[in-house]
Amino acid sequence: MSVEITSPAFKQNVAHALDDVNLQTALAKVGPGFISRRLGAADKMPEFEALRDSARDIKNHTLAHLDLYMERFEAKVKEMGGHVHFAVDAAEARDIVTDICRRLGAKTVTKGKTMISEEIGLNDHLAARGIEPVETDLGEYLIQIRGEAPSHIIAPAIHLTKDQVEADFRRVHADLPPERDLSEPTSLLAEARGKLRQRFLAADVGVTGANFLVAETGTSIIVTNEGNGDLTQTLPKAHVVLASIEKLVPTLEDVSQLLRVLARSATGQEMSVYTTFSTGPRRAGDADGPGEYHVVILDNGRSGMLAGQLREMLRCIRCGACMNHCPVYHAIGGHAYGWVYPGPMGAVLTPSLIGIEKGANLPNASTFCGRCEEVCPVRIPLPKLMRHWREKEFERHLTPAPQRYGLGVWGFFARRGWLYRPATRLAMGALALLGRTRGRFSSLPLAGGWTKYRDFPAPEGDTFQAQWRKRKERETLARAEAAAARGDAA
Repeated sequence: MSVEITSPAFKQNVAHALDDVNLQTALAKVGPGFISRRLGAADKMPEFEALRDSARDIKNHTLAHLDLYMERFEAKVKEMGGHVHFAVDAAEARDIVTDICRRLGAKTVTKGKTMISEEIGLNDHLAARGIEPVETDLGEYLIQIRGEAPSHIIAPAIHLTKDQVEADFRRVHADLPPERDLSEPTSLLAEARGKLRQRFLAADVGVTGANFLVAETGTSIIVTNEGNGDLTQTLPKAHVVLASIEKLVPTLEDVSQLLRVLARSATGQEMSVYTTFSTGPRRAGDADGPGEYHVVILDNGRSGMLAGQLREMLRCIRCGACMNHCPVYHAIGGHAYGWVYPGPMGAVLTPSLIGIEKGANLPNASTFCGRCEEVCPVRIPLPKLMRHWREKEFERHLTPAPQRYGLGVWGFFARRGWLYRPATRLAMGALALLGRTRGRFSSLPLAGGWTKYRDFPAPEGDTFQAQWRKRKERETLARAEAAAARGDAA
């Protein structure tokens, strides 16, 4: 069983998203809030850019020595009484978690937010085997009762309006009095908290993700703003951590630096409300905690990235800053990307994990404005990595034939300046002549993708190269005249 992938239908997904009134209402609030808070948090810290450099270097060092830190982490977890399981793919990871649940006779599993569980399709897998998964993050709980996937990696229900949430609660919570006022966000939160508290107490196994795994101590770290991660880890019989191989970091000192850029980049906070460190199961004398502690470390294609040109993507610490600042994400939301990871990071990661054949559309969903790279706390060159996938798409003939042939024609002319310059002047002159009446074209052969949504402006003036050449000539002449003037003055 795997997560449904609709990435090949990206263009249809986009059309649906653009026509969704509720979605567009919700997305209108995404950019301003995240962007201003992140900027304010960064401005208050003079060393923020230096910390980004340090975070990048820590991740690069870890990836270069991942095998050694993996061994060290496993040894420390075992030393503290826990267990480490390695999963090559999604199916193996699902089976590991299911076996733990069956051995403990689990009927209910509470979950803290974990994108890896989304990646491997854990919820449906458990439910099909009679084990009920219950999402405890408020956003994840909302999308679970709606039967949807997350639309953002840190704000899973950001695509919903308050009215939609109220309607879902009244639909699902059978004992909710009709007269109860749910018009305020606090009342919605109280309603969810009341339902979830019962599930925390009844859970047999708790499953969380991990923002970081610390090789030095065998610790898993989860960052939340709701406290649901703590209840998920401490109340059940067993705590199962789901993490991918790149979540490893060497030491607690390294984690402290990464945490300083994580929350500021994600939500504009200095620190998230809860930063929880878990090191092994409950020990003698502990007041609470799980009887068993398991860490499932997933590869699922990441080793191939580690050895290839996409290695830099494995620096990602899942802050969501790239999508928070992405104009494409602001327009279409996360579901249009068709799998677990949306936005610029998804445009690179998704083709890496499911194949360029299924994810070819995603690297093209970018204006290449560079805002994603500009705000990434670990300085991932996302536009460069998206360009890599565009090149692979072209090499494998996955782009439409007209596009490939068109680029071939353009390339023929572009490599021959003596031919390119007169050809562009001729083309511009013809378009200027044809568009002289209206100054724009509402339809144009070979440009239907543009004119379907907006007019194409008729050219004015000379070509860019001709204007550049004239400008350089003027500058050269001005410098010569200035030099001559200086000579006369002398």
